Amino acid sequence: MSHKKSFMADQRGAVALETLIVYPVLVAFLLMSLAEVAIAGLQFSSAWAALRGFGQYLQYHNPLGPDGTVICCSGLQTTVAGYPISNIQVICGDARVACSSSNIATPKYFSFTTTVTLSPIVWRPVLCPTSCTYTLLYSERFQ
Repeated sequence: MSHKKSFMADQRGAVALETLIVYPVLVAFLLMSLAEVAIAGLQFSSAWAALRGFGQYLQYHNPLGPDGTVICCSGLQTTVAGYPISNIQVICGDARVACSSSNIATPKYFSFTTTVTLSPIVWRPVLCPTSCTYTLLYSERFQ
């Protein structure tokens, strides 16, 4: 038997060659993809926690004056856990209309938003079809 035929019959080295191809593919597409989805999930979870924390902060810094009118939003913090809090409104009534001196209906809600910016590498077309910045809206009843 020639040496060439003995190498063809004995293919123990084939796994070592396949490993050089399989491992980088697994790391690049499977593990990096899972890591990106996990990071995106943690960023959304952190943003929701920041919104809830700001809602709890607003519970103790009530924007209503003694006569029920809104004296809102001056002097409130604007970031929580690194997330910017914006579009702070006090909503009155079941119709969810912004409170004013003529509209002090009950129930009253706080409404505010924050933005989350993702930075995926592999899953960019899936996680960011148009933009990688997402706006999360949160409202909480306080009265």
